[in-house]
Amino acid sequence: MVLFAAAVLLAGLGTWFSVEASGLRSAESARNAALVDAEATAEVSAAVTSTLSKVFSYAHDDTAATERAARRLLRGEARQAYARLFTQVRARAPEQRLTVTTHVVGTAVRSLTGEQAQVLAFLDQAATRGEGRPSAAAAQLLVTVQRAGERWVVTGLRPR
Repeated sequence: MVLFAAAVLLAGLGTWFSVEASGLRSAESARNAALVDAEATAEVSAAVTSTLSKVFSYAHDDTAATERAARRLLRGEARQAYARLFTQVRARAPEQRLTVTTHVVGTAVRSLTGEQAQVLAFLDQAATRGEGRPSAAAAQLLVTVQRAGERWVVTGLRPR
């Protein structure tokens, strides 16, 4: 009788553990590689850092270089929003002799699932007009990236 009770108890525990394990595997956090894949998380973070530094830094005498980088690294909604913004930059930067340098000072990969990721990026920007003193500003962006072949491209930019 004791053996039978122990067998029933073990069978019940086995079933309960199986159900709990299945629930954990199907949870959103289990699909988020940012929590478990350090290499993939670092790759996404590096891609976002590189992209934002390139597309948000420009010199008044060569805005075309920044636009070329944006065409290569931005897609979809991010590219459209950037094009609207950069139309103003292209018009004003030469007359104001404006140079902007952007440094990504931190990133946090919020989610990474398969071919898409969301990254919170913290930026420091220094702007110089002519020979004047630089002025500094900080920004936070929620960046959505999508894998395109061997690299990550930015598909969404949202101020935070």
